Amino acid sequence: MRIGQAQLVADGFCFLEAPKWRDGKIWMSDVFGRAVYTVTPEGKRELVCKIPLMPAGLGFMPDGRLIISSHGDRKLMQWKDGELSVYADLSAVIPYWINDFAIDANGRIYLGNYGYHYNKGEAPQPARMHRVDPDGSITEIATGMDFPNGAVIINGGRTLVVNETWVGRVTAFDLTTDGKLINRRVFAHLGERGPDGMCADASGAIWVGCYNSGEILRVLDGGEITDRFAFDGRAISCVVGGEDGRTLYMTAFLGANEEVALAKPKSALFSAKIDVGQPA
Repeated sequence: MRIGQAQLVADGFCFLEAPKWRDGKIWMSDVFGRAVYTVTPEGKRELVCKIPLMPAGLGFMPDGRLIISSHGDRKLMQWKDGELSVYADLSAVIPYWINDFAIDANGRIYLGNYGYHYNKGEAPQPARMHRVDPDGSITEIATGMDFPNGAVIINGGRTLVVNETWVGRVTAFDLTTDGKLINRRVFAHLGERGPDGMCADASGAIWVGCYNSGEILRVLDGGEITDRFAFDGRAISCVVGGEDGRTLYMTAFLGANEEVALAKPKSALFSAKIDVGQPA
């Protein structure tokens, strides 16, 4: 296993989630900062928009619209031409906070949720996943998921990979041409590590932020770990990007777990050069 060294890009955020690379910048949700930001590779930050009920997952539609999951009111928001509006309201379908998602080449969104009222102290319960289609329809696509979290589509659109945080498992599905999930299987067991956000590289390997262990890991199908970055705190998520396509951007919370919900400004963005570039 190769041990990498990360360089600080920008800090002073509350909790940076779901980084994405686009237009020469990293786009991120600051969950407890209740806003979405961009940061350049040089560390210059800019506010995109405020999300009062906390942004979580984000991603880009094929036409360039930015989609943001709004935790508290269970809505997918869209940012287009400087305007924020509702893309899909899932509050009648999902009673719990919505979370990360992946978007396919047809603009279909594969969305996880908590599965129970985490914020009310309820005991964990299995969750369901849903697909939101461009026509606005919402379809249940998976059941029995243990806190479905970060998600990414790999293998040229043929496989959806999802982190199941509470059980240390990365799960894969075959993704059919009409957006169904079949052939559920284990991509990797991570033991006591709690996988949070994730991304993929051009080889089909995934990079996983392990929240409780403070690690960003490169994981192959089957569970082999080839690379590791470690942080003094909590590792959250990552994305492969950069002008060269070979920079890994990583988010972390450099404090104690109990400080997260207090919105302590201890979250930061880091970067490191890697050998395998971003997916085509």
